[in-house]
Amino acid sequence: MTIAECRLCGTGLTETFVDLGMSPLCESYLPAERLDSAETFYPLHVRICSRCLLVQLPAYVPGEDIFSDYAYFSSYSDSWVAHAKRYADTMTESLGLGPGSLVTEVASNDGYLLQHFVARGIPVLGVEPAANIAEVARAKGIRTETEFLGAETGATLAARYGRADLVAGNNVYAHVPDLIGFTAGLAALVKPTGLVTLEFPHLLRLIERRQYDTIYHEHYQYLSLLTAQRALATAGLAVADVEELSSHGGSLRVHARPATLPVGAPVAGTEPGRSETVGVDPTGPSLGWEPSSNVKSVLEAEAEAGLHTLDGHRGFSEAVFTIKRNLLDFLLTARAEGKRVVGYGAPGKGNTLLNHCGIRSDLLAYTVDRSPYKQGKFLPGTHIPIHQPERLAQDRPDYVLVLPWNLRTEISAQLAYVREWGGRLVYPIPELEVV
Repeated sequence: MTIAECRLCGTGLTETFVDLGMSPLCESYLPAERLDSAETFYPLHVRICSRCLLVQLPAYVPGEDIFSDYAYFSSYSDSWVAHAKRYADTMTESLGLGPGSLVTEVASNDGYLLQHFVARGIPVLGVEPAANIAEVARAKGIRTETEFLGAETGATLAARYGRADLVAGNNVYAHVPDLIGFTAGLAALVKPTGLVTLEFPHLLRLIERRQYDTIYHEHYQYLSLLTAQRALATAGLAVADVEELSSHGGSLRVHARPATLPVGAPVAGTEPGRSETVGVDPTGPSLGWEPSSNVKSVLEAEAEAGLHTLDGHRGFSEAVFTIKRNLLDFLLTARAEGKRVVGYGAPGKGNTLLNHCGIRSDLLAYTVDRSPYKQGKFLPGTHIPIHQPERLAQDRPDYVLVLPWNLRTEISAQLAYVREWGGRLVYPIPELEVV
């Protein structure tokens, strides 16, 4: 058996973080005519690098096979669009952005974020690998290039459109198998005086809140601030500030700037489990500026939780089993009592949960989703049908299992009408809750 290598430092990956068995690609929704065809399942065996501590899923599937035609449209989440607008307002004011500026977003999706800058008259550039989604953004008047970002792509786009005052990457840094090449692309896109912001789910919260369903093939790595800091350092980007966000169950928004001195790539000889950054320390005095106190605070919280050592990452498998056992106990009991359970949402995370637990339509009759792209199709692996949200009011099920639990506030408001017939909502994570 060939041992996979860490995509950040090249060390052989021999340590397991959690093994979720085999699963299909989580966004590979099936039309009815493909239900009798074979599906490809891939391992969901997450490793941790014993040297640099990057938690990662080996690239069982190339990014081009996943993201060239994609089923996730950001604008179908009202709360996420509102989150993007708040970010745009804040960045415009704090950076003094205007008609002479440039904002570039990597993995810009359907324009959910850049539309807010366009509305202010600020020039934008979207870089989106999925052709079907990029076309939707262009229809909104958002200049978008269909590209996968890498060192060469970043340099080409910067030469064509100029380097940006602000480069944004929301929920993309975990999605890139070529982490070093992608980071080099970010550095190529930003001005020497510019800012790069990256939002990604925080590994600390994933472990703390048992959010194992956020593990799927589209997520190649699961980042702490420490490992994000190490990855950014490979392209001479240093963390200046960090914000802790509630989105996606607990995320970080890292603010990074080009360092004043070159920062080295990962070097050999670092002792396993050490907490200092790989290569030249990007928080050191060579920067010419000091990172905010937030950076130290988050790093200290990670260290206290054990995430700056290899041993501190152990024990997650038992937490995963507890969630699986509790959800299956609930569904089996509901079935035995003649209760009807259906789902709400068809997010990627839901497919990890359902496939890992072995849940099929005998326990979850169907799910509903607001995205027309998914309606009329079937969930990968489980073949649970996806209907329009109106189906809930027609059928009046006893329970609605909410799969995108990270949007709990938004969805609880949307589904308030379920109580009219005595229906109840079920949240599986961080622990089973029926409300």
